[in-house]
This record gives sequence, C-alpha cells and structure tokens, in this order.
Amino acid sequence: MERSIQKQIRSVSLTRQIRRAQGWLLLSSLLTALLLWQAAITWWDLPAFILPGPGAVFQRFLQAAADGSLLRNALTTLAEVLLGLAWGITLATVLGYFLARFRTLERILSPYLVASQAVPIAAIAPLLIIWFGSGMFSKVLISGLIVFFPVLVNTVVGLRAVPENLRDLMRSMKATTWQTLTRLEIPAALPVILGGLRIGTALSVIGATVGEFVGADRGLGFMINVGRGQYDTALVFVAIFTLVAMSLALYGVVILIEKRLLYWQEAQ
Repeated sequence: MERSIQKQIRSVSLTRQIRRAQGWLLLSSLLTALLLWQAAITWWDLPAFILPGPGAVFQRFLQAAADGSLLRNALTTLAEVLLGLAWGITLATVLGYFLARFRTLERILSPYLVASQAVPIAAIAPLLIIWFGSGMFSKVLISGLIVFFPVLVNTVVGLRAVPENLRDLMRSMKATTWQTLTRLEIPAALPVILGGLRIGTALSVIGATVGEFVGADRGLGFMINVGRGQYDTALVFVAIFTLVAMSLALYGVVILIEKRLLYWQEAQ
C-alpha cells in the first residue's frame, strides 16, 4: 500500500516537472523568435511598412485595444466562427450518422461531397457574398462549410469502426436504435469525431477570415484589409496574432471537452 502511494506521488511529481519544463521551453522559444525577428529588421534595415518590429506591433496592439477597434472586430469574427462551428458540426454529425448507417445513401452523396471539397473555399466565398450579402450570415455559412467535411468524414469513420460484436450484443439485449446510438455508437466513435472537431475548429477561423477578406465592413479579416490598404503593416500583424490566439483558445476548449468526455480512456 505504501509503495503504491509513493509511486503515485513520484508520478505526480514527475508530471509537474515535465509540465514546468514544457512551459519554460515554450517561453524560451517565443523569446528566441522575438529576438530573431528584431535581429532580421536590424540586419537588413527593413522599413516599418515591410516588417515592423515587435515593439511597434505591441504599440499598435495597445492603440487598437484602447480605441476599441480590436475588441469590436475580434468579437465579430468570434461570433461568426462559433455560429459556423455550431451549424457545421450539427449538420456533419447528423448526415454522417445516416451515411454510416445506409451504404446506398453514401454511394449517392459521396461523389458530390468529394467534388465540393475540390473547389477552394476562396473560390466559393465571392459567390456566397454575392448571393447572401456581405453581412454576418455569409461569413457564418463559409465558416460552417469549411468545418463540415472533416467532421463528416470522422463521424462516418468513427461510427463504422464500432465493433460488430458489440452491435450484436446490443441487439441480443433488445436495445432500441436510440439506446444503441447513445450507449454504444456515440461513446465508441467519440474519439474519432473529436479528432475531426480539432481540425474543424482551426479551419473555422480560416473560413470566417476568408469571407471577411472578400467582403465585410468589420472583423479581423476586414482589419487586415484596412492595414494592407494603408500600409499599416503593424495593424496586419496585430490582426494575425489575434486570429492565432483565437484559434489556439478554441483548440484548447476542444482539448478540455475531449478530456471531459473521454475521461474513461485516461482511467484505462
């Protein structure tokens, strides 16, 4: 008993040391990147409209934060991303269930779904802006479309990977279709579905930004267009770093959800 407790204590201590080392490694890599950034500007004597220094970008960030433009545009993009994620994930999981369950439906729809992914979202975005206007709805639509396919594929793959002997067990216990779905299929397919959600979360930010590039009067993509038109490269960097932070935050939320829902895997 005592040996088991001591082993657990050593394991926890080792985990903390690893996390602390990872934190210092991340911090040191960021500092190194900033130093190399500033060194490149000094070495090649680059003007600010080509490549602003880290200090200039930070000052521009403070200015955009103070006048409220950064928060206003970031919230617009975040709303588009979240709404796009909501409808893209919902449609993908529902359709993915039916494709996994009915092979004939998959054979009918698969060519169209694959063909839709052959067209870059940047080529479709102008059409959607023309059809649905430059408001938020078109950006939500673009964001959801780019999320749809990876979540759909992972849903189909995850549901198809459920062992058939477990399905036979559920049938022998006279389980209903709903019970089989909620007690067997969803828990078994959840790791694969969440893997698709990780990809879709990062792509959703790209979709919303592409829509804002094409036509918008607000959002981080709009900020990038403004900075580009005014040769305010520091503002472009501020918008880009905000998009990166948003993607990382959303990705972290998915990781937390994954740990919450798949706690039984960690226990095993």
